[in-house]
Amino acid sequence: MEQFSVERLTGLIAFARAASLGSYTAAARSLAVSPSAISKSVQRLEQHFGLKLFSRTTRSLTLTPEGRDLLTRTQRLLREAEDIEQAVAAARSEPAGTIKITAPLPVGVHILAAALPVFRKRFPKVSIDVRLSDRVVDLIEEGIDVAIRVGDPTDTRLIARRLAPHRICAFASPAYLEERGIPAHPSDLQNHDCVNFRYQSTGQEAVWPFRMGERLLEFSPPSGLTIDLSDAVAAALAAGAGVGISATYIAAPFVRRGELVPVLFEYAHDRFQLHALWPESRRSNPAVKAFIAFLQELFPSPTPWDALVERHAHAGVR
Repeated sequence: MEQFSVERLTGLIAFARAASLGSYTAAARSLAVSPSAISKSVQRLEQHFGLKLFSRTTRSLTLTPEGRDLLTRTQRLLREAEDIEQAVAAARSEPAGTIKITAPLPVGVHILAAALPVFRKRFPKVSIDVRLSDRVVDLIEEGIDVAIRVGDPTDTRLIARRLAPHRICAFASPAYLEERGIPAHPSDLQNHDCVNFRYQSTGQEAVWPFRMGERLLEFSPPSGLTIDLSDAVAAALAAGAGVGISATYIAAPFVRRGELVPVLFEYAHDRFQLHALWPESRRSNPAVKAFIAFLQELFPSPTPWDALVERHAHAGVR
């Protein structure tokens, strides 16, 4: 490292700027030095490496093959230097600015929306732009800072952090269970009225997952009522429509009020997980770092909604 002089680094900066702008004069103007200073820096660089970096004419500069290779390496070095500068600046700055968040509609409605005022009170200089949709957006293409998603991450360009299980359980109203009985096994659902959920994105009905010892049983029971909005499914179940599945964070308020009861809980299976995802380029952003830390507080283990449903499942129908 001691052999890499400041003069050589200056030469690489001058070379890269001249290559990208196409002339010594333009490079000199952007770096606030004289064209002769740029020319001498490049010449010293060529002498040091023993390479010809430019094919020069009176009107333009053209990179030689060796010059193109050095430019690629130099640009990589300069990007690293910029990342270091941004990381240091971020480390000493407080969260501020606007961050764009995307999440599935039910997660946004039932978990995120009520928590965001707490985050903003803690970090008043951060503005939050929330987009709620089940559409899987390209975070980098659409300039999104953080996404909350259900399922395993597949985009290797993103950093992922597991938040909590996306727990699915079967529910029914106390009145329905008193009239029709409590299903003791998933096969009993054939003798019950069932309410199913249909995905708006695919038009497919949801598959109900049940853990049977070491085996996972997945099926869609015959349903007299199918709805493509998860909140409406929970409302229909609370009104006595039958047995249906719901995410615990959606059903928890109904359970707390005594309007829904978890059933077949011992067979419940956590097929998916909730994850926070953000681009590598946002790693050092203070506002993004603060929001990721806040999400970890928002999704403790176990989550309040999962703990509530489990307590009521063990307590039985009352």
